[in-house]
Amino acid sequence: MQYNNGTRINHFFLTGFPGLSAQYYAPVSVVLLIVFLAIAFGNIFIIALVKCERSLHKPTYLIFCHLALTDLAFGTTTLPKIISKYWFDDSLIEFNSCFVQMFFVHFLGAAHSLILMVMALDRFLAISFPLRYPNIFTNTTASFLCGLSWLISISWMIFIAIDAYTLSYCESNIIVQCYCDHIGITALGCENVRDVQVIAFGGAMFFLLVPLTFIIFSYFAIIVAVMRISSHESRVRTLSTCTPQLLITLLYYAPRCFVYLANNVGFTFSVPVRILVVMLYSLIPAAVNPLIYCFKTKNIKECLNKRYNRTKVQVGLWQ
Repeated sequence: MQYNNGTRINHFFLTGFPGLSAQYYAPVSVVLLIVFLAIAFGNIFIIALVKCERSLHKPTYLIFCHLALTDLAFGTTTLPKIISKYWFDDSLIEFNSCFVQMFFVHFLGAAHSLILMVMALDRFLAISFPLRYPNIFTNTTASFLCGLSWLISISWMIFIAIDAYTLSYCESNIIVQCYCDHIGITALGCENVRDVQVIAFGGAMFFLLVPLTFIIFSYFAIIVAVMRISSHESRVRTLSTCTPQLLITLLYYAPRCFVYLANNVGFTFSVPVRILVVMLYSLIPAAVNPLIYCFKTKNIKECLNKRYNRTKVQVGLWQ
């Protein structure tokens, strides 16, 4: 559908996965629904567990809650619309709603990246300065830094969203993606598109590379600090405290870095493959992270075991 300068676009059309046969619409919508339920249940569970369990009221777990909140919000922002596309054949999204979705997609991505940087700082201070850590990095400090991450991200996205919204749109109203994103929307603009996209790309690289650089240096410093520990058993135990954080960070950054590097060396994905890859690296971590929190974090695992044993005793008494 093409538009000229005198016509206003009222709706955008989301293609979803291009070329997908109609016979697969129902299975795809069911899979997406399962992913959505996994994201919602898993991350709400983590937030509720940390809130209710006083022993988890520590900086590390407060940071986990902020990450869980970004994952929950991202899944809630993107998945319902694409599920309705394949379940109810509803591919249209209202003009303003598309910009709202775009705002939250990039705002949550930027916030998640900055909070990962806060998480790396937490591990660096805990391992490099174990005696001073409780005084340096308190719950208040963790909450302030995570709150600052949200504030910086939302301030950036307000500017980017307004900049994109003020463009004139007179091209096709078809967005080749499963949800509204900045590139997909602004590519449909008539003028000044390049300037808007360059500014947004610069911001995106800042929110990707600055936290990633800090994280790399932090974990390098952690490795150096661990190698100074004389006992092999102590080294292993200390490094194990970083396992959840490393897994979460790798799940977020590794696929993104791979896609960017692949594009830079001349390896290009077809449009359907590119969309599938973006959906996988956007949603799979959000569904998997709660499992990492539960099974790779000692204190959370112990807390769950205590609750499970307490429940078994209570059930035994009732019987």
